[in-house]
Amino acid sequence: MKKIDKRKADAYFKERTRNIMIYLLIGFLSSFGVVLFAEPLSGFSINGLPFHYFMGAQGAVVIFILLLFVNAKVSDSIDRKYGIDEKRNEQLGAGKTLDH
Repeated sequence: MKKIDKRKADAYFKERTRNIMIYLLIGFLSSFGVVLFAEPLSGFSINGLPFHYFMGAQGAVVIFILLLFVNAKVSDSIDRKYGIDEKRNEQLGAGKTLDH
């Protein structure tokens, strides 16, 4: 694996950390934020269920799964932006083993 300079590595990890914090905030709001505002949100329904119940039972799980896919795509684009090529790393490491 090739080495990258410290400024580039710091920028890379700063961007990745910022995205993770955004995903955690979205996950928190979809899980707990909806429950905190359950009374006003119970005015409308999805599939015959009150909105706050639907988000607790189904919506938060669906949002979590969507965030996983979004994270994978965004992480790949950040890797390309900073010149981190996973396929090249696999080629360089193919056939090499570590003796313990």
